[in-house]
Amino acid sequence: MARRKRNSTTLERAERRIESLQSLNTNLDFGAGNTLEAFNNTINELKSKLAAYNIALSSIDKLTDDVNNAEKRVQEMSEKMLLGVASQYGKTSQEYEMAGGSRRKNVRRSKKNPKV
Repeated sequence: MARRKRNSTTLERAERRIESLQSLNTNLDFGAGNTLEAFNNTINELKSKLAAYNIALSSIDKLTDDVNNAEKRVQEMSEKMLLGVASQYGKTSQEYEMAGGSRRKNVRRSKKNPKV
């Protein structure tokens, strides 16, 4: 399941704000580094960080899929290896039990409706 990508309402508001400010004066400078150019640079920095974040999420999604697929392959091969031991030594053998299987004669079956 893909992770949900992130949007930023702060970014959307800031983009609308800078458009409004530019309509007043394209060279606004309120001192202490509060210029339209600095504001635009700050907005662009947020855009690039948001893009990097969303790209990283996509990479994580791919890696998650890769790990899940690798786990499935290991599970399948593990089962095949146990079946190989069973076919060579039998399911009642000590070797089958040593490989991680349960010997057939050791498995108890519950009696749901015992006949009287």
